[in-house]
Amino acid sequence: MQIIRRRNLFAAALACALAFGANVARAGEIGHFAPGVANIRDYTVPDPGVYGVLYNYWYSTDRLNDRDGNKISSVTINPGGGRGVTLAVDVDVDVYAVSPTFIWVSDWNVFGAKYAAFIAPSFADSSVGASLSTVSGSGREADASQFDVGDLFVMPIWLGWARPNWDLALGYGFYAPVGRYDTETLTLPVVGTIEVESADNIGLGFWEQQLQGAASWYPWVDKRMAVSAVLTYGIPHEKEDFDLTPGQNLTLNWGISQYLPLNGETLLLEVGPAGYDSWQITDDSGSAARDPSVDDEVHAVGGQLGLTYVPWLLSVNAHYFYEFSATDRFQGESFGLNVSKMF
Repeated sequence: MQIIRRRNLFAAALACALAFGANVARAGEIGHFAPGVANIRDYTVPDPGVYGVLYNYWYSTDRLNDRDGNKISSVTINPGGGRGVTLAVDVDVDVYAVSPTFIWVSDWNVFGAKYAAFIAPSFADSSVGASLSTVSGSGREADASQFDVGDLFVMPIWLGWARPNWDLALGYGFYAPVGRYDTETLTLPVVGTIEVESADNIGLGFWEQQLQGAASWYPWVDKRMAVSAVLTYGIPHEKEDFDLTPGQNLTLNWGISQYLPLNGETLLLEVGPAGYDSWQITDDSGSAARDPSVDDEVHAVGGQLGLTYVPWLLSVNAHYFYEFSATDRFQGESFGLNVSKMF
């Protein structure tokens, strides 16, 4: 199994700006980071080289939860604090997103660590955050009929410290709001006209900074098993066209990855449980924030199954996550299919 240590294919990736985000005035915001996108071993820096990873992500839900985690079927639109209107909602959200991610791991030594960087553009038919904001902010269903550009994630600083039984990583990145984003005027009974974000938005309309720390422990020095934990801290900036700054989020990803040889050291099966927990740790701020004291959170559990063909330095991984608890946001399930290659 020593070849696993020399040829770690599961390069970089974390979560790109392709799935989670938020889009609507007077509605809660959930940030860019998508904890259900990357593979278990993706958060630590691999061996020096150039990597390409194709992330495919699907999210589905028919449930919108309130501040107590209970399913809701209506929303009240009250933009100015006066008389509002209650609208029925029937949630049926299906999102697909893809991110071709390009990673470079140098031979440089920075503070005893490998230096790496990567860029992750995204393309989607919607985003989970856009759908959430459309439903909760105006009672409309999201329009996922168009496939277009999402926001861009760049990690210019990614440092990795490798030890026989440990890998540690620390990274700084940012999300640039380059995806499709627009607003429109909506006329509602009683309320009148309000400015909302377009139902077919994919970009989220704000910059966001991200700090991330990861650790993987290997019980054996050949790294056949990895026990991994990742903390991601997101710091959003003010939203375009609205007086609204989303709250900051802290996310924990965890997983156990086990390689099993199927044909000597040529073909490896990877299996293991995984999950994530995400908490909003500061309130939304600004005059357009709705119920700023209500902070969202979500918890999910799932697993991963994959194959690595070592002679080609190629891996294919599939994973599934079920969100068993959520507050002030959607509660659903996701599936990912990722392909990784070292060149």
